[in-house]
Amino acid sequence: MHINHKFESLKKTLKGEFYYDDLHRHIYATDASVYRMLPEAVAYPKDEDDIAKLIEFANKNNTALIPRTAGTSLAGQVVGKGIIVDVSKHFTSIIEVNENEKWVKLQPGVIRDALNRDLEKFGLWFSPNTSTSSRCMIGGMTGNNSSGSTSIKYGVTRDKILEIEGFLSDGSKISIGELSKDEFDKKLQLDNTEGKIYRFIRDTFIDENVQNEIKNNMPYPEIHRRNNGYAIDTLIDNELFGKSTNKFNLGKLIAGSEGTLLFITSIKVKLDNLQPPERLMVAAHFNSIDESMRAVTPAMNHDLYQCELMDDVILEVTKQSPKYAPYRSFLQGEPKAILMLELRGNSQEELKEKAQKLIADLKHKSLGYAFPLLPGNEAAKAEELRKAGLGLLGNLPGDDKAVAGIEDTAVRYQDLPDYISDFAKIMKQKGKKPIYFAHAGAGEIHLRPILNLKKSVDVRIYRELVEEVAHLVHQYKGSLSGEHGSGIVRAEFIPVIVGKKNYELMKQIKTVFDPKNIFNPHKIVDPFPMDKNLRYEPDRKEPIIPTLFDFSKEGGVLLAAEKCNGSGDCRKPPEAGGVMCPSYQASLDEKNTTRARANALREFLTNSNKTNRFNHDELYETLSLCLSCKACKSECPSTVDMAKLKSEFLYQYQKANGFSLRSRAFAYNGKINHLISYVSSIYNTLITWKFSSKILKKIMGIAKERSIPKVESKSLKSWIKANPKALKSKKKNAQKVYVFIDEFTNYLDTKTGKDVIEVLTKLGYEVLTVKDFESGRAYISKGFLEQAQKSAYKNVEVYKDLINDKMPLIGIEPSAILMFRDEYLDLIKEKNNKKQAKKIAKNTFLFEEFILKEFKRGNISTTDFTEEEKEINLHVHCQQKALSDMNISAEVLSIPKNYKVNLIDAGCCGMAGSFGYEKEHYEMSMKIGELKLFPELRNNKKDVVVAPGTSCRHQIHDGVNEEAIHPASLLKMALKD
Repeated sequence: MHINHKFESLKKTLKGEFYYDDLHRHIYATDASVYRMLPEAVAYPKDEDDIAKLIEFANKNNTALIPRTAGTSLAGQVVGKGIIVDVSKHFTSIIEVNENEKWVKLQPGVIRDALNRDLEKFGLWFSPNTSTSSRCMIGGMTGNNSSGSTSIKYGVTRDKILEIEGFLSDGSKISIGELSKDEFDKKLQLDNTEGKIYRFIRDTFIDENVQNEIKNNMPYPEIHRRNNGYAIDTLIDNELFGKSTNKFNLGKLIAGSEGTLLFITSIKVKLDNLQPPERLMVAAHFNSIDESMRAVTPAMNHDLYQCELMDDVILEVTKQSPKYAPYRSFLQGEPKAILMLELRGNSQEELKEKAQKLIADLKHKSLGYAFPLLPGNEAAKAEELRKAGLGLLGNLPGDDKAVAGIEDTAVRYQDLPDYISDFAKIMKQKGKKPIYFAHAGAGEIHLRPILNLKKSVDVRIYRELVEEVAHLVHQYKGSLSGEHGSGIVRAEFIPVIVGKKNYELMKQIKTVFDPKNIFNPHKIVDPFPMDKNLRYEPDRKEPIIPTLFDFSKEGGVLLAAEKCNGSGDCRKPPEAGGVMCPSYQASLDEKNTTRARANALREFLTNSNKTNRFNHDELYETLSLCLSCKACKSECPSTVDMAKLKSEFLYQYQKANGFSLRSRAFAYNGKINHLISYVSSIYNTLITWKFSSKILKKIMGIAKERSIPKVESKSLKSWIKANPKALKSKKKNAQKVYVFIDEFTNYLDTKTGKDVIEVLTKLGYEVLTVKDFESGRAYISKGFLEQAQKSAYKNVEVYKDLINDKMPLIGIEPSAILMFRDEYLDLIKEKNNKKQAKKIAKNTFLFEEFILKEFKRGNISTTDFTEEEKEINLHVHCQQKALSDMNISAEVLSIPKNYKVNLIDAGCCGMAGSFGYEKEHYEMSMKIGELKLFPELRNNKKDVVVAPGTSCRHQIHDGVNEEAIHPASLLKMALKD
């Protein structure tokens, strides 16, 4: 039977989803590593029965199963050629919390930070803390034996394992946990695979020669971050095989086994009490990396909670960042390295005393030249600075990237100075400069060389570096992987680290657990070559793909998609904050992440044999649920602008396949509304009559549940023309400002436009308007890029001599005015026109941005507004969050003395222009609204709801039957007469 027929038969037996189409295979071909392999299929098992059926199928058909959760692994652990089994969608339950005994039992798809939010009420937390904690899952953390910045105080995931349940490769279910000698002996009597495993362990590890080989050749046990294949050293650290009083726990071996031994279905882990509430960070400054490394040993004598390093390269890239440059205020001079030394306690006074002792110790040893103290929020900003620097480094333009491979080595922290010195010699020989950061207190420094893996010469250097560093790590009896795992990139070199005999023992362990090699094969033992199956084919001539948008700063549209490094930030749940990625949050389908869309674009644009490389239905499928919220442009560490990529795709795809009537109607809504305005009373009656409205919606493909906005008979521009005095201020010598009348406000929200004008004139500004053109937002959203480009050129031509630093342009609808600051700069290609567009962009403001700027200058006062008390629910537009700052709207609405603003911590409302109208998207639209926004509005009623975005106001009306207003409308009501 052909494999597809077998897959179809399997699919029918599963309760969960199963895919073997090209789209799913391509988006699961990579993780956060440099590797790529097309899997045969992707499964989302619904329950344990589904997993059992998948294992049975794999055994019968000699197919591999690759367990996967968030897919944020850096070493290629979840890249493979079999069936990807993604448990992140359905295996997400916290089964039981025992507050008194301090443990939790859960399924592998529970997110680490989500778990801790749930545990906070008990005063407990799961302490291993990875940089991906907002989306990484406990199953993946167990498979990787993750640790993070807290490990020097709390240990690693392996230290927390109490019990693990799962399936062996023969399909039998087992439970693994701590065993007494009697319980272990009972396991030996079992006449099944489980019994065979325990008998192998007894017969092997009772041998003193085996024990001595492990003790002599495995990394030093005091290096608590050590992942070098299977943790065989943990199997002799117990009362059965060693002198320890620890009970035997096979779960210690499963931790770090990368899904190669057992398919985990539940995990029981130890919890810790929450950290002491007060924190103080000593940001120790050093003149060299070597000096900072020599400071680690004395610093570690001071009960640190974190001991983290960042070098001058990381600091340098944050200098030009508007967001993070202010976070650098604690820096003194030009340090080559900073150690972030965190102390915790119950009071700042107590911590300051501890800090002075730490500083005195370092000064006594002539280590460091400055030691600023950073309390709570300041410490958090320093941490954000470090993370931001890493993100910016990961976003280097072009093909040169900071590559993982030697980034995870760990030695005893006492050995760090000598180790780093030897490491630097290797890098110098290769002509490469590394970036130094990470967990100095744990002896682990993340060292990333800059390489271009599209070139075979750099691929060769890549292999040489990993191999030479592996031998260097072995000299220090260290660990080639501290927390990122072996995967593909390091598995080849496990024998170098642990010795041939220990490696042979690991192969025997794999065989006894998984004789048919169906669980994640070629990881840890019999590995894939580390320089094959790379994400990019070395020395391949990359296609040059023409586009209408200007992608020159990214290096072309293909490189714009390739910016995605797979980190999976787009998989954050709503509770983690931010907007990215709304359709994933509502569906939990990887297909709906920014990462999946970028992967699909990279795959099809690179490998397509079509003249129009965009002309693939698979791309349409994955991009159809992108809401163009632009959150990825600001929240993704690689700043992947999927909204821009989607618009380009729609333009190119529809050139080949045509533009639908509905798309044309939405794209040209400004012109259509102009015509409707002549018969608006008839139109408004038709859209409110049930029968006629139903017919209209059916013709246009609009959801029957959705209301349609009414069109004003008199546009805002017509009103302005008829009422020129309304634009004047009574104030003498009033500052003049231009207001952009966008296509949405002009016909659908004319009252909002009038309110903006009234607020500005009453506050002392004279409003100017000109004969400008549509913003082009509707064109952009539906892929009509030629029309959007014409709007961009026309508006730049209109405003080029009008707008400057003394004459601002103010917008009403966020998505429209932000075109001037965002898309126009990529739609306009000629150098001179682009220069003019940039000048306009620099002086273009949202209404709230302008009001706040003037308030801070003292030109607007609290006394201009009422002292009446009012409570406000505020929801800010997605693109405003991405390209501006949602706090600005909250600050503006707080100018009236007694106005209290509840800035709703919600992501996208779900409307996204035309998206929420479309019948096939309505359900998704409302699901997104129900994630946070709708419940907050229902459960936390205030006097008024404010939303700057017209689509947001419409969604709030349809979702919770509340009439939201623009910030200008509320300020108008608040103005004193």
